[in-house]
Order: sequence, then structure tokens, then C-alpha cells
Amino acid sequence: MQDTCLGNFAPPRWPWPPDTIRVVDWNIDRGLRLQEIIDFLHAQRADVLILQEVDLNARRTGYRNIAEEIARQLRMNYVFGCEFQELVQGRGDSPAFHGQATLSRWPLQAPRVIRFRHQSNFWKPKWFLPRTEPFQQRIGGRIALVTEVKLWAHPVVTYNVHLESRGNKQLKLLQLSETLDDASKYPGSQPVILAGDLNLDLSRSSVALGPEAFHSAIALPSPHTTTARGIFRQGRTIDCAYLAGPIQSKSSRVFSDVGASDHYPLLFEVRFAKN
Repeated sequence: MQDTCLGNFAPPRWPWPPDTIRVVDWNIDRGLRLQEIIDFLHAQRADVLILQEVDLNARRTGYRNIAEEIARQLRMNYVFGCEFQELVQGRGDSPAFHGQATLSRWPLQAPRVIRFRHQSNFWKPKWFLPRTEPFQQRIGGRIALVTEVKLWAHPVVTYNVHLESRGNKQLKLLQLSETLDDASKYPGSQPVILAGDLNLDLSRSSVALGPEAFHSAIALPSPHTTTARGIFRQGRTIDCAYLAGPIQSKSSRVFSDVGASDHYPLLFEVRFAKN
């Protein structure tokens, strides 16, 4: 499979740009509870969706193209970025994949994947492990999916980020640094949204996003963005959204009452600066 695939289901838009856009960032836990996920997203009337942990042709999610089903039902365009090939989730000669998806009511262009140079060896197949689901063997590595949302006079670059869950903090910061190095190539006049699952507990340690470029789109301190996992493990704040360039956050919310995933969705509205 190529690094990216895409589909277009959005109807034509009027040719003038909006002053604000609504964005949802959400790790959807593979899309296991797909209809609940779609129902929530439909209710938010978002212009851009930045989704992590999205399945394609995996047994656990009914061999569906999760990104395409969301895009089709919500009448949006989408780009899927392949993070891993799931070795125990496909069937026959039809492999399964897992990754990130960015969706928009506006045209999407120039999609590309940053496959991080620094990766964990945890997921790599090992000869002594059986190819069964509990071991979750994979080929690939963590990525940032970069896509341009063509908002006419306000083209926006989105970074859909999923950092490693199995590595130490240093590995995650190296992956984040690769993303920021890429984003630094854009001029200061370029609106940029960086959002995703950092797998870093932001409630316990600060993460500096560049020398001065990025600022949080979510009101701080934000509540936990994951559910509690077990009796002795409370939720963590590991999902984030940051802005750079001539855009600013107008409002934000973490939906801690939504149970369609083990992560909570983040909604934020951004306003474009006046020229």
C-alpha cells in the first residue's frame, strides 16, 4: 500500500473562505464503535477532523475502510496515512492497515507522510512469537500525516500526529522534534494546525513546541483526554492541539462524557487573523 490514500465525498463549496472553522481532534480507538463515532462527529458540524487509530480492512472493525465510511456519511473529503500493516488483522491476500485520517468539507491537497526516523522495535515481528492477535505484530512505524486544507484565501496546513506509545519520553520528544522541524519550513504567514495523540502526559510535564511558533488551541489546564484504565490508573492528558501562524483559538472543549473511544474528542474553533 502507498503511504496515503484518499477519497472525495464533499459537495462543492461557495468560493469565499470562512472567518472561522471548527476542528475535532480524536483518537477513535480503531473505529470499533463506528456508528457512535459518526453520530458524535455529525452533531459537532466540524469543518476539519483530525483522527488517530483508524483501521482499514481490519478484522476487528469488520474489514471496513473506517476513514471512508466516516467521510461518506458526513459528506467530507479524506486522506488516510498508513502507519502500520497489521499482520494478524487481514484476510488472505487482502492486508489490513492502521493509521491516521484527516477529513475536511473543503478540498484536501498535497498529502504526505513523515515516517519518523526514531522508532520503537516493540511492534516488529519476532520469530518466536505466534502471529495471533494478542501480540499485535506490525510492519511500519509511527507517523505524522501532513495535509493542506484548501480554504481558498486561507489554505491551512494540518499535522496529524501519533507519537509512540511504547517508547520512553525521549523517543516521543525526538518524534515530535521531527514534526516541528518540518513545520518550521513554512513561513510565519502560513496557518498551521498540529494536533493528535502525543502519548505524553501533558498534565505532568510541559512540552515546548518550538521556540515561539505554536500556542495551544485548548484552554489550559485541560481535563484528562483518556479514560481511566483500571482501578489504579487514572486518565491522562495526552491529546493536544496547537496553532501557528495567523490563526487563534476562539473556543475549545474536551468531551469527557463521550464513551465511543478510550480517548475523549477535542473540539476547537479557530479564527483567521484579519489582513
